[in-house]
Amino acid sequence: MPIFLSYDRTRISYDLRGEGEPLVVLAGGPGMDARYLGGLGGLDRRRRLVLLDARATGRSDVPADRATVSFVEQARDVEALRRHLGLDRLDLLAHSAGCLTAQEYRAEHPDRVRRTVLVAPVGRAGREPDQAELTALRAARAGESWYPDAAEADRLLAAGGHTDAELAALQRLIVPFFWHRWTEERRAEYRPEHATTLDWLRDAFYAGSARPDTLAGRIARLAAPASPLLVLAGASDGMIGTAPARAVADCHPGGRLEMLARSGHRPWVEEPERFVGVVEEFLAAR
Repeated sequence: MPIFLSYDRTRISYDLRGEGEPLVVLAGGPGMDARYLGGLGGLDRRRRLVLLDARATGRSDVPADRATVSFVEQARDVEALRRHLGLDRLDLLAHSAGCLTAQEYRAEHPDRVRRTVLVAPVGRAGREPDQAELTALRAARAGESWYPDAAEADRLLAAGGHTDAELAALQRLIVPFFWHRWTEERRAEYRPEHATTLDWLRDAFYAGSARPDTLAGRIARLAAPASPLLVLAGASDGMIGTAPARAVADCHPGGRLEMLARSGHRPWVEEPERFVGVVEEFLAAR
């Protein structure tokens, strides 16, 4: 059952999974129901996962003020959760777009974060894919049976001009690019109901992104905290690529990058033992 806390007249929900030291977990998307994370490949057998549903996501409220859905604003909800849990400092793990919120929180409250794990981050202060890398990663899958349909859907998405129904159908066709191997087991992982149905949420979330004229200052602010930080990425991630993970690791002093060779965008699913081993070893260090 979800647990709720109220902040800024908005109810924020979270679930607890597992036992042991708490680990606050931020989901990606933006707008993905945190339940898609499951037990993070078995990490819930080592840690008590505190799975936070972001604003307008999962079982959390849709706020009256859409501006509060920005990843910059949502860092306040992480602080509210820390206080609610009674933690002096927290360990923080985030996935994909949630890594933007995690980095913002870390910059805003450096004394409240012990260790940070960023999994397949989309960038530092906004989305930062390398389009040439993504094109190469997707082209490398040309020998697989699903590729022609996925490649055509990719081309149509780039052209734009689709209805919501058409957009959803095309997005489903490119999902195989996001995995190292597209199998029946992976197909079962794709749950459309975990994604948001709010057409405005993506733009509202990324409204906090840096502009070209503010990027340098934003990156300098993110780089200031000195607490340990681990970045994990899948070498076959055809959703966002590996370039954002490299940029994030380079941005943070002492940032450590682990590349998982047989993973895509969800490495805890495709390489669970290695994922849990690397994360637990990092979190257990004092």
